[in-house]
Amino acid sequence: MVRKPAADVVVVLGLGRFGKSLALELMAQGTEVLGIDASEAVIEKVSGRLTHAAVADTTDEVSLRQLSVHEYGRAVVGIGSDLEASLLTASALINMAVPNVWAKAISNAHARILTQIGVHHVVRPEHDMGKRVAHLVRGRMMDYIEFDDGFAMVKTVAPAFAVGKPLSQTTIRSRYGVTVVAIKRPGEGFTYAAADTVISPGDTIIVSGQARETERFAELA
Repeated sequence: MVRKPAADVVVVLGLGRFGKSLALELMAQGTEVLGIDASEAVIEKVSGRLTHAAVADTTDEVSLRQLSVHEYGRAVVGIGSDLEASLLTASALINMAVPNVWAKAISNAHARILTQIGVHHVVRPEHDMGKRVAHLVRGRMMDYIEFDDGFAMVKTVAPAFAVGKPLSQTTIRSRYGVTVVAIKRPGEGFTYAAADTVISPGDTIIVSGQARETERFAELA
């Protein structure tokens, strides 16, 4: 256990399927992780794969302080199915004034309570992924990301009317309320789109705008 936590360390409390996956992905991206779980068996499975791993009751503030959790800037509550443990763990982190706390929620009510006790970021992995896949299955989109305020970004193929002319002459923004922000030629990487960018057959584009408008535009492909 390091005595002076690095600014890049993230504490993940609860190493079930979601917490473990998150912790390992953070490690793969070069972020140090302190993983905490009440199960010794769970900790044994991740030992050596995380920067630090500790067995502790995540709902016990005293135990968390002994692990210096209050000194870290970011913490994620990966507990979902045990509602009481999730809320008590999140409450302990808020009480310790951890600057940025994320928590997994499994229902609207769970998410609402987490927000009410002061959790800064509430995520619903299964719900969010379900919405994303539904958009992909239902439309002509290649990828879809929706943000909290109804703003979305869509990866799609450019409609025929936009091919062969500069973006400034396509009337995409005025007619459909979306903006082409990036373009990808076959065999090349994405580049930022400009007013004089000309879309060619086979190009992939990324457009941004309100979710409903991006969906409507993607259906033109």
